Amino acid sequence: MNTFPQIKSLVAALTLGASILIVAPAVAQSTSEAQSAASLSVVMEFLANTAPDKVEAAAQRLAAPDATYVSLNFDNPELQKILPWTGTNKGPKAFSSLFLQLADYWKTEDFTVTTEIASGEDVAIFGTFTYRSLTVDQVFTSPFSIHAKVRDGKMIYFQFMEDTYASASSFRQSGSWTMKTPANAAPFKVGAK
Repeated sequence: MNTFPQIKSLVAALTLGASILIVAPAVAQSTSEAQSAASLSVVMEFLANTAPDKVEAAAQRLAAPDATYVSLNFDNPELQKILPWTGTNKGPKAFSSLFLQLADYWKTEDFTVTTEIASGEDVAIFGTFTYRSLTVDQVFTSPFSIHAKVRDGKMIYFQFMEDTYASASSFRQSGSWTMKTPANAAPFKVGAK
């Protein structure tokens, strides 16, 4: 009985199997890298098209019909009086109406992305922006952060965070608050001009 060809076949099969095992993580990694790159591309394309004449088409193209947009907080009725787009909203209209309203409140003097991170469907963007309020000509600069989720080429979640004290203060004409923070500290005023 000649077993050598059988052993040779078994060794060839094991070698082929080992090659598949070695290649499989590389394929999975490149698939994950491709998904990460695609997710980042969707979010960056949206950010590049937030001008009033482009944002509606971009939102329709890049946001899922049931996408969630969280702007600055989940729900704060007092802040919504100052910045009406804040809170949690749904659908592509939430994406476009926010940027259309921003154009009525501020002139964008600078918007700079400093860091882009993507892992699968998750995207994180960090940077700074400088806005000038149109009503009282107050300029402020704020850091921002974005967490987005992209699935099947569409944003399904988008959360934008900024310095809301600075953005709301850019509309202040007068007044101040008396604050009391730690129990052992004296009260102090903020916002006085």
